[in-house]
Amino acid sequence: MTLFYQQLDQQTTKAEALRQAQLALAQGNAYIENGVVYWPGGSLTLPTELAISDRQELRHPFYWAAFTMVGNPW
Repeated sequence: MTLFYQQLDQQTTKAEALRQAQLALAQGNAYIENGVVYWPGGSLTLPTELAISDRQELRHPFYWAAFTMVGNPW
């Protein structure tokens, strides 16, 4: 979601921002490693109860397919 809003700040349409965020996940550009979520252009440290010591890929559609555009795509 952070990547989605970063894309919106760059004057893209909502539909294109969603597409870019989904592609980043599907292509493996966003992942969790050692308790930190990484995505193109940023990172976020997770709370200790959510921290994962190994690298976890977020490519599976489980992580990105639920987000859909409803209403005006602009």
